[in-house]
Amino acid sequence: MLQHVLVSDLLSLSLGRVAGELLFVHWNPDIVAVSIGSFAIRWYSLCWCLGLLSVYLLMHRLCRQQNISEQQFDPMFMYCFIGILVGARLGHCLFYEPEYYLSHPIEMILPARKIPGLGWTFTGYEGLASHGGTLGLMLALWLYARNVRLNIMRVLDNVGIVTPVCACAIRIGNLMNSEIIGRPTDVPWAFVFERVDLLPRHPGQLYEAVCYAVFFVVSWVLYRRYPQRVGTGFFFGLCLFMIFSSRILIEYTKENQVDFENGMLMNMGQLLSIPFVLLGLYCMFGGRYCRLLAEKR
Repeated sequence: MLQHVLVSDLLSLSLGRVAGELLFVHWNPDIVAVSIGSFAIRWYSLCWCLGLLSVYLLMHRLCRQQNISEQQFDPMFMYCFIGILVGARLGHCLFYEPEYYLSHPIEMILPARKIPGLGWTFTGYEGLASHGGTLGLMLALWLYARNVRLNIMRVLDNVGIVTPVCACAIRIGNLMNSEIIGRPTDVPWAFVFERVDLLPRHPGQLYEAVCYAVFFVVSWVLYRRYPQRVGTGFFFGLCLFMIFSSRILIEYTKENQVDFENGMLMNMGQLLSIPFVLLGLYCMFGGRYCRLLAEKR
């Protein structure tokens, strides 16, 4: 009986009983990617940074193709970084743990938590919500477009084309952290998140990461074929529709993140996804306000 196979420093892969039984991936990577003395960079933070860097480089390429000047492009990264981080943090605090954070508002801002008996302890930003990050990004892009005098629908479309890359990287970070785990299952590709328990579970983070990678390819191919649709809101709507529709479906394979979701027909992540799906459809099919804000050709 084969017990353990070492795949890499990041992955301990244990194959279950081969004779007539299912094979599961035993998952327990170190959450730290790089450590120098007391300084450490976690995989989650590294994935966030790599995702944002990839989006930055892809956006730069799109802007050059569309003759958007460097002076107009340069401020975008800072707008997006702050918008996503602030929105994602506030989204988690207000959507998922409002009772705690409304009574501890300073902890919404600081990457630390006051623990009884220990005082203030650095924890990093343990809670980040994609729905809040999306809202924060949309607000940041509106301010950016207004400041550099670019058409807002062009900016939103360009961001919609490349956003799935960052979303994919973030979900890989969740996987490395063994967080947002799936429900118990007996599918042969199930993961056993050893830091959580010894139950085989759906790798919901991996499902989403794969979906987002596919969505980027779809968006990029459509952009290359229909570049004239940039500035109409189509690609922004397509991004919202694909990402949040898949989120609604994949949530059925994942454990609830907070106790109040138990017993709900749809959890908080699914409920928050519905408006984004509807907005995506509205933009894809050229709603009235999209036509008003679209570039005049």
